[in-house]
This record gives sequence, structure tokens and C-alpha cells, in this order.
Amino acid sequence: MVICRKKQKHCLPDELEAGDCLVALSLAQLSGLILTGRVGKHTDSLAQELATSTEGKTNCKEWDTDGWGGYERVLPNEVDHYISKLLTQRLERTNGILRQQTGRWHRRQNKFAKVWEQTEITLRLVISYFNWIWVHSRLGTTAAWRADLTSAPWTWQNITIYSTLS
Repeated sequence: MVICRKKQKHCLPDELEAGDCLVALSLAQLSGLILTGRVGKHTDSLAQELATSTEGKTNCKEWDTDGWGGYERVLPNEVDHYISKLLTQRLERTNGILRQQTGRWHRRQNKFAKVWEQTEITLRLVISYFNWIWVHSRLGTTAAWRADLTSAPWTWQNITIYSTLS
């Protein structure tokens, strides 16, 4: 798991839910499935929210990160924490794919979102697309397929009619 930074700046407490935001992702190492994504400022609370929301989706006790100190402060002691840019290459590549799928996160375009609610909704849609619909050009499968969650790529129709737990 690594926080993919868009723009890092120090902020006052009343600025924590406005302006530029980061998109944080956690990724299953073998399948490439995006386990969770969060939007927020580059703070310990964002790292904590990401770690907490990832816990119920995997029994993995190994986190590979890029060395930002927030991880060490929020990850439980029973987790093996490895710090290396080399170990986060796949996640950085996934982040690049996600940015290509939505112009909303490009810094140099007028479409960059300052409204966090829009960014959160867009993040959910793009993660759904990436995990269930997008077929990797070299592997010929989706991330959900590689994680044995499905046997074929889905369509937007499949996602809209899939019943979820309430």
C-alpha cells in the first residue's frame, strides 16, 4: 500500500476537507486487485483510514510502502512493514493507469477536482472499472479474474445489477 501523492502541502485544521486532495490506494500484490481507495489530505488519519478499510478485505500481514512516516505510526505492530520504492512499482503503475482513466486527477488540466465528493465518487467508479471491466493487455484478464472473484470480464451492466449487502 502506498499513498499516491498529487500535491503535498501543510494545511490548517479547517482546510482538511477542502482544496487539493490525495488519492490513497491499497493493492493486492498477486492479483493487482485494488482493495480500497480513500480521498484526503496527506495526514496520519488518511493512512489510518486506508489501513482500517483494508484490514477486512485481506489477511495479509505485509505492507510495502514508500517510506512516509505516517505508515509506521498507524500500522499495527503485527504487520511486517517493508519500505522500498522498488516494492511499490506495481501500485505506482496502477495509479498511473487510474489517472489516465480520468482526467479529473491531472494537475495541469482544468478538470482537476477541488470538490472531494466528486473525487470520491469518481474514485469508486474508476476502481470498479479497473477491478472488474478493464482487461490487462498483456495478461488478458481483469484484476478480479486474477483474484478468482469472477471467470470473465464484467460490463457496466453487470456492475449496475449486481446486488450488494446493505
